[in-house]
Amino acid sequence: MNNLSPKVQNQLGMLQQIQQQLQTILSQKAQYEMAVREAKRAQEEISDAAEDAVMYLSVGTVMMQKKKDIINTKLAEKVETLELRIKSLEKQEKMMQGKFEQLQAQIKAALEGKGAPTAA
Repeated sequence: MNNLSPKVQNQLGMLQQIQQQLQTILSQKAQYEMAVREAKRAQEEISDAAEDAVMYLSVGTVMMQKKKDIINTKLAEKVETLELRIKSLEKQEKMMQGKFEQLQAQIKAALEGKGAPTAA
């Protein structure tokens, strides 16, 4: 690493940062996808319940009794919001992946260019 130019060292540092950002994005995306699955599963469960069934909605640390249609609406809103967040993260992921690949190609070219004269 010491025999690399400062520019290449800087690019490697940037590559590591991008990789960490990508991992964070992927982690958040996985969490949101899991929350969507849970909300959809809850929607499926309550769809089979009677209209007058006793249901509760978690609001922070409190459980509140609510009507089925209200809970269903809240779940639908939650799914919609989470899916929008997932789409946003997918755009960020695509952008970061492009930057990663571009920087990786630049580093490879710099290393190959540097390595060629010493091998000759």
